[in-house]
Amino acid sequence: MTSISALTFYATMPHTCSYLAGQNAATLLVDPQTAINTPLYSTLIDYGFRRSGERVYRPRCEHCQACIPVRVPVATFQPNRIQKRVWRRNHDLDVQRVAPLHSDEHFALYQRYLAQRHAGGGMDNPDPDSYLAFLASPHIDTGFYEFRLHGQLLAVAVVDHLQQGLSAVYTFFDPQQAHRSLGVYAVLWQIEHAKQLGLTWLYLGYWIKASPKMNYKEHYRPLEMYQGGQWLRVNTPDNPAP
Repeated sequence: MTSISALTFYATMPHTCSYLAGQNAATLLVDPQTAINTPLYSTLIDYGFRRSGERVYRPRCEHCQACIPVRVPVATFQPNRIQKRVWRRNHDLDVQRVAPLHSDEHFALYQRYLAQRHAGGGMDNPDPDSYLAFLASPHIDTGFYEFRLHGQLLAVAVVDHLQQGLSAVYTFFDPQQAHRSLGVYAVLWQIEHAKQLGLTWLYLGYWIKASPKMNYKEHYRPLEMYQGGQWLRVNTPDNPAP
């Protein structure tokens, strides 16, 4: 397996931040010519990297450290009252893993989700190729998990299976089913699934406290964050450090 020290990295030029208004961002990229497989990505994610399609990256902003990699230790996760209600509310859903391939049914749901939840966010009017290029990576063990009610597709959670845990890549769902809180349920289901598989972590990507789109991750506790080259417990009044 390729070691971290043998990899080549590139830094992008500053560009407009997708999450914080008025901010510029920069990104550290693993050389696109590197074949990123599951073992290598399992190592990179523990150094704060994430993937978008085949691109593996980490924020590297000169004057901002707002993007914090976070993960949930699934064995000690404690759902709050709202999460318990969401779990019970969705007990009637069937979940099945399918291959990360194009599906007209999935793509139609993805389009409806973006039109309702992320209109004007730069992801409008996707085509099937860009959809799969965003979600899948050919050398990583990725599953598309379908959430169905009596055969009707309500949500799809894209999940990477790593050596030490699961990584929540993206979830899209029927915007007409807002009462089910399917985004919350998908995270809860992945935590439980990781536990059943005997894995240690669910990686949730970047927690950005000042971003309404990204600060929801602090509600899954206990939560660990990667800062200063190590993983630390997020210390809040109701999630104290040990």
